[in-house]
Amino acid sequence: MALDNVDIARLKQLLLEERQEVMEALETFGVSRSTDGGYDPNFADISQVTAEKGEADALIQPLKETLVEIDDALNRIADGTYGLCMKCGKEIPLERLEAVPRTKYCTPCASLIR
Repeated sequence: MALDNVDIARLKQLLLEERQEVMEALETFGVSRSTDGGYDPNFADISQVTAEKGEADALIQPLKETLVEIDDALNRIADGTYGLCMKCGKEIPLERLEAVPRTKYCTPCASLIR
């Protein structure tokens, strides 16, 4: 069963809401997708900066990856390929899309990729 316009609009809204949450989380770290958090590489205690940057990066990187996944899903909505598994080409069930709107794989293909 193909997604109808109402389903797509609702899923798009979920993606936009999640995108906003991720952007707000990134802002709490003082970074955007293109910045490193404002660390000064000339700081006297470079080892402390390196350690703190490593800790922040461990939290920031998954957020950036989620943002890419959300943007990819929004692009698939725009080009009409949203809801189709990018591996096998079959329709992704609505229940899966509701649970993970940014997914690009049906459940069987996702389990093969992991």
